[in-house]
Amino acid sequence: MTRPLNIGMIGYGFMGRAHSNAYHKVSNFFDLEYRPVLKAVCARNATNAQAFAERWGYESIETDWRKLLARKDIDAVDICTPNNLHKEIALAAAEAGKAILCEKPLAMNAAEGEEMCAAVEKAGVLNMVWYNYRRVPAVSLAKQLIDEGRLGRIFHYRAQFLQDWTISADVPQGGHATWRLDVDAAGSGVTGDLLAHCIDTAIWLNGSIADVNAMTETFVKERPHAETGKKQPVGIDDACAFLCHFENGSLGTFESTRYARGHKALYTFEINGEHASITWDLHDLHRLGYFDHRDDSLVRGWRTVHVTDHDMPYMKHWWVPGLQIGYEHSFVHQVADFLEGLAQGQPVSPTFRDALETQQVCDAVLKSAKKRTWMDVR
Repeated sequence: MTRPLNIGMIGYGFMGRAHSNAYHKVSNFFDLEYRPVLKAVCARNATNAQAFAERWGYESIETDWRKLLARKDIDAVDICTPNNLHKEIALAAAEAGKAILCEKPLAMNAAEGEEMCAAVEKAGVLNMVWYNYRRVPAVSLAKQLIDEGRLGRIFHYRAQFLQDWTISADVPQGGHATWRLDVDAAGSGVTGDLLAHCIDTAIWLNGSIADVNAMTETFVKERPHAETGKKQPVGIDDACAFLCHFENGSLGTFESTRYARGHKALYTFEINGEHASITWDLHDLHRLGYFDHRDDSLVRGWRTVHVTDHDMPYMKHWWVPGLQIGYEHSFVHQVADFLEGLAQGQPVSPTFRDALETQQVCDAVLKSAKKRTWMDVR
C-alpha cells in the first residue's frame, strides 16, 4: 500500500509540463513507498491554471502561492517559476515545513542561494533542484565508469550547450514566454539557463571547479518588452565561454550561446583521462561514446555504448534491452529518487547545498567576464 505525497506546483510552463508528466508516470514504473498526488497548481491567471489543471489532472488551483503554502493538504512544493521568485517561495515553503523541489538555477545569485540553503537546513525539509541531466542513463553510466577509475586521472573536461532561438532582434524580452531574456526575471542569460546544466553535470562527474576565466557577449542590445512593447536595454548574456581549473588538476572549457544557427539544443560533453575518454550528446542521449587506450591496438577505437541493458542505470524499470528512452524520462528518474529519499529520510542530490556550488561558479563566471580576469569560485 503506497502513501500519498500531495504535490503543489507553482508555475505551469514548459517545466511544469515536464514535472507533471513525471509525477504521472513514476508510480507505473517504479515500486515506491510514496505516490505523487497532483493536489493543486498555482498561477496568477486562473483561466490558464484551470486549463492546465484539467489537462494534467490537478485536483484544484490557486492564484496566490502563499495560499498554496498555507494549505495543510500540500506536502511538497514544486517551484517552476522564473528565477527571481525562487528565493521568496522557497523561504516561505521551508517555514511552512513543506518538502521543496525547485527548478534550476537555484537562485538569482549565490547570496540568495545561501539564504535558501540556510532556510531548508534549519527547517529540516527535504529539498532538491531539478538538474535532470544527471538522470539520463548514459550520463549516470559515465559517472559510474569515472567512479570505478576506468578513465584514470582526468586531464580535460569540455562542454557545449548551443541554441539559436534568440537571433532575431524582434524576439521580445519579459512576459510569460520570454522571461529568460529579462535580466530582472532571470538574473543572467545563457550562464544561468544553459551553462548551469553543464556546470552541475561537470561538478557531479569531475569534482569542484576552483577558478574561471570567462567572456560574455550580448549581441542584441535592445529588445521590446513583451508586456509594454517598449524597447529597453538587454541585461542578459547571449553567449558565454569560459576556461577553468578543476580542483583535481584537470582543465575545463565551456561554451554556451543562443546564437548558433542550426542548433536547437546541442548539449555535449567530452572527458579525457589517462586511460580512457567519454563523450555524450543530448541529440543521441541514450548512447555513450567510449575509447579505452588499454584495448588491443588491432581493435582500439571509439565505441558506442547503447545504454538500454538492465544492468545500466535506471533501465531495468523500462523496456526490454535495445529499446531506448528519452528526455522526459530523466524527470521520472529524478522524481523516483526524490520519493526514495523521502522514504529513507535521506537527502537527494542535487540538494540546495549542491546546487549552490553551481550558483557560485555562475557568479564567478559573470564576475570574471565583467572584470576580464581569472576569478576564484569560492
